[in-house]
Amino acid sequence: MSFTSKTKDEIISLKFNKAEEISFASAIIKNIGVIDGNFKVMTENELLARLVYNFLKNNYNKDIKITVRRGYNFHKNYLYILEINKKIEDIIDDFGFKSGKIKEFLIDDMALKRAYLAGLFMATGSINDPSTARYHLEFIINGADYAVNVQYLLNEFNLNSKILKRDNKYMIYVKEAEKIADFLRIISATKSLLYYEDVRVYRESKNLANRLNNCEQANVDKTIMAASDLINEINYLKANNTFELLDDKVRIVAEYRLKYEEASLQELSEIISSEMQSKITKSGVSHRLNKVKEFATRMHKFDKN
Repeated sequence: MSFTSKTKDEIISLKFNKAEEISFASAIIKNIGVIDGNFKVMTENELLARLVYNFLKNNYNKDIKITVRRGYNFHKNYLYILEINKKIEDIIDDFGFKSGKIKEFLIDDMALKRAYLAGLFMATGSINDPSTARYHLEFIINGADYAVNVQYLLNEFNLNSKILKRDNKYMIYVKEAEKIADFLRIISATKSLLYYEDVRVYRESKNLANRLNNCEQANVDKTIMAASDLINEINYLKANNTFELLDDKVRIVAEYRLKYEEASLQELSEIISSEMQSKITKSGVSHRLNKVKEFATRMHKFDKN
């Protein structure tokens, strides 16, 4: 089962008060209801079909025809069709099928807005499993005006949602991991939120560890390369019998560089301090090795002349 399906199963089991239930169901019916002479709602989710049926029956006292048929998709899930063919004007008006504006009484306070967004997700939302390569939450919306209203509602919760036109529909999406987690918190999908955050934290910790390892490896490679260049210079001075011209303290550090080729400057300072019984800092080692490089550079120029 996909992460989206698991989240929707959790949402549909939530308990709402009467006003919240109206907002929740209204968002669902607005987005999956169809008007074509009569009124239809089609869904593969049995629990969702039952919820819509009970809501319409309790609030509109309509004769609702129910049809169940085998779907034509790959999984061949059952398709539940709810149909009303008499006096549907009040349904058209209440759920704003001819308007892109969300009815004010449906989103009159924060609790109602949360319930409406939960219903919106049930009807037309999807969310990537956080274990996949990218974080993505989206809603597919009919109508430009309604899409703008939904985006505005989402962004009242600082979710930074964006709109993208897709064929004759509009996709409202959120890409930031923290914002998607906030959305799950807003719609009270607690189990999904805990799973999402666990996976997200694990992924980000793993990515941080990889970045640190890469950085550490880059520093090691840089140290080895610098040491290799310096060792070549020291060997050059020895081959040309000019190594002994170096100052004694500089020459001692150069010998340790040859002896411990892969040691960092800090490690060299600790080794020399221990073996020579004389404290030398990392900067002291660096200073003396720079003296070696400067002297070798002068010798190269001398050889060219």
